[in-house]
Amino acid sequence: MSDEARGVALVVAAVTSLQFGAGFAVTLFDELGPAGAAFLRQAIAALVLLAIWRPRARRNVRLAVAFGVTLGLMNLCIYEAMDRIPLGIAVTIEFWGPLAVAVAGSRRPLDLLWVVLAAAGIVLLADPGGSLETAGVAFALAAGGLWALYILLSARVGAVFPGGSGLAIAMVAAATVTAPFGVSQAGGDLLHPELLAAAAAVAIASSVIPYSFELEALRRLPANVFGVLMSLEPAVAALAGLIVLGQSLDALEWLAIALVVVASAGASGLARR
Repeated sequence: MSDEARGVALVVAAVTSLQFGAGFAVTLFDELGPAGAAFLRQAIAALVLLAIWRPRARRNVRLAVAFGVTLGLMNLCIYEAMDRIPLGIAVTIEFWGPLAVAVAGSRRPLDLLWVVLAAAGIVLLADPGGSLETAGVAFALAAGGLWALYILLSARVGAVFPGGSGLAIAMVAAATVTAPFGVSQAGGDLLHPELLAAAAAVAIASSVIPYSFELEALRRLPANVFGVLMSLEPAVAALAGLIVLGQSLDALEWLAIALVVVASAGASGLARR
């Protein structure tokens, strides 16, 4: 198998693991709250990654910490969004961030079409004045901005740190920045054995596997190909919401998600092919 084929397989596996892990994370919100679930996910993931990679102090540790803070706040925001609005809708609205990275600096007139398509899809989903909770939409939009920053930082971390050592340092920072929110929201339930076991499964599925796979994929794939594959996330999130949580979407919402997927794929490089 060629390096590019391995990269494609890694991205598809990462997307699937991340979104179905997010679906299972939502089932913990009643006991832990979104902040408690986000904190446990990242704390457990940090322990696993530290055990695997055993990172040593490096000159660029501040870069990894910045990456981790961004990662932690991104996960906290999207969990708060998923607590208020359906998973597929939250991730699709959040996807404005990767799309912005894809079209930033472009001078191709065609990219204007992708922006218009994505904006139409996101506005349809945001449902101004409709039934969606405003705070949920706001958290999803904030997560999108943090996702854009995450993409920019992840490429730098992958280039500077060997293997997953940079990710291990980042995950410690992510757990640290979400700890105050998680502890205040979940309290003593964070130590409940059954919840710890469930959170460990979520941490493996939502953090250890997808983020490790994404870093490896970025070493094998051109940025535009990576972006095209990542555009599958909103659709996979909607499927995860349907299968895991029973969150059905109507035809208009599926159309809106399709608009964002097509726009993201096009902006990331599909049109050049």
